[in-house]
Amino acid sequence: MTRLRPCIDLHAGQVKQIVGGTLDSESAALKTNFVSQLPPAHFAKLYRDNGLTGAHVIMLGPGNTEAAREALEAWPGGLQVGGGITDQNAREWIDAGAEKVIITSYLFPDGKFNQERLDSVLRSLGNDKSKLVIDLSCRKTGDQSWHVAMNKWQKITDMEVTQDSIRQLEPYCSEFLIHAADNEGLQQGIDEELVKRLAEWCSIPVTYAGGARHLEDLDLVKRISNGKVDLTIGSALDCFGGEGVKLDDCVAWNKRQ
Repeated sequence: MTRLRPCIDLHAGQVKQIVGGTLDSESAALKTNFVSQLPPAHFAKLYRDNGLTGAHVIMLGPGNTEAAREALEAWPGGLQVGGGITDQNAREWIDAGAEKVIITSYLFPDGKFNQERLDSVLRSLGNDKSKLVIDLSCRKTGDQSWHVAMNKWQKITDMEVTQDSIRQLEPYCSEFLIHAADNEGLQQGIDEELVKRLAEWCSIPVTYAGGARHLEDLDLVKRISNGKVDLTIGSALDCFGGEGVKLDDCVAWNKRQ
């Protein structure tokens, strides 16, 4: 059944909400919707106290390791961690308290999918796919086509998000996380077509993020996905300075499900 999945996006050691398409630390064009004066642990405790499971902590670039560890210490075993995860550090993050690790860019050296790297990450986790989330965050490459985007969503890879690619990856992970990078942070509506396709293609849990702007988006995702896709709301939430959605209303919505 569809539910809200919360997030903690970390950039330069702070909790932020960023327009995804501008996420390039080298660029002066970076657009930030919100910078919190509160530490990551505050949000981890907020989600913990409200029973909001399946939250993802994403390290957007360097300088976020300590902030991510702080969040994990506030809710050991309750948060997923992504951003810079490889076969060398995946186990360390689990040992540090992550419920699961989320991996994207490492699987696509030079923008090309590499099965050996996926196998290596899984081995580092003791071949326990319940500890692994594959992030297939993508950018639109046609009217009804999307390609996985890596390196802060700036580089398009050779993997199109399709039923075949989903089926290829499902045996190696416990769920998918998919940001629609072109919609991320804009609060201009979700990519409904992508949500519908994900519901058709995925047989394991999948969370969609990007563009949600009001509580009714939870109802919309539930309806068009037949309850198969979860939704992350970021910039529109009041806890991130947004005016479109109250976190308390999302908590109540989840409980009604």
